[in-house]
Amino acid sequence: MTALGAQCLCKNFGSVQALSDLDLTIESGSFFGLLGPNGAGKSTFMNIVSGFLPADGGSLTVFGDSINPNDLKQKKRIGLSPQHIALYKELSGEKNLAFFGKLYGLRGAKLNKSIDHVLDIAQLRDRRHSLVKEFSGGMKRRLNIAVALLHEPDILLCDEPTVGVDPQSRNAIFDTLTDLKNSGMTVVYSTHYMEEAERLCDTIAIIDRGSILRLGNLDTLLEEVPRTNTISGRLHALSETHREALGQFGEIKSNGSSLHLHTNGEFQLSSFYKWIEERELDAREFQVERPTLENLFLHITGRDLRE
Repeated sequence: MTALGAQCLCKNFGSVQALSDLDLTIESGSFFGLLGPNGAGKSTFMNIVSGFLPADGGSLTVFGDSINPNDLKQKKRIGLSPQHIALYKELSGEKNLAFFGKLYGLRGAKLNKSIDHVLDIAQLRDRRHSLVKEFSGGMKRRLNIAVALLHEPDILLCDEPTVGVDPQSRNAIFDTLTDLKNSGMTVVYSTHYMEEAERLCDTIAIIDRGSILRLGNLDTLLEEVPRTNTISGRLHALSETHREALGQFGEIKSNGSSLHLHTNGEFQLSSFYKWIEERELDAREFQVERPTLENLFLHITGRDLRE
């Protein structure tokens, strides 16, 4: 079943076209990624779906019904964790949840049960009485997600939920969202980090300048990337003499402690590993790099994903 559908969705801000005839179908229970650079239209799409912005054209459906900003029952099927932290920093985590829960119409025992539940999901039960201003960036992000889950939505919109978050908190967010998806929730996740889209998403839409450029699962998308033989390794694994000798296989570039060999047209992988073996080097220090979504975006647009 289709959870969200967009047909020819348009949105302009003056002379800037934020969305241009955008078409999307997001299946129920999927982990759907919107991957694109800043300003691509990801947040605009999220804000239209959640009712914060009206579309200028096109149509949008939720579980087959046209979205009606005045239909509260329909809106409760959607939860939004916005890109910018939407919390009251002078209130505790629990009081923030109580405030937003009441806006959703929750009261009494049902509200308290929901607060306990989302605090467990966000792994913040032990900090429920702490003021939000004392939270780390990752804790604020997790509480932001907890707020979006209070009313048990069918669709969770996560707009760049790991911006400014440390690696440990990022992994905690990933685990939380994966568990929600596995429980049957539809997760729509926007990001400009291709590593996140590759790790989390069943289906990925590459968006730029308000239009969907490509749509599919990771393997299907990467089939379009021209195949190149790039081998990465660690500089410390090679002596200066060996590094110079590697030039016979192609162009060598170094980046910090890493080495990247961009091979020439006559390159044969078997010859490279034979060369490694003859010099009694550790083959485990080298690996052939697979294409990435970053490569695909560059191939399609001529620009880097983070430009």
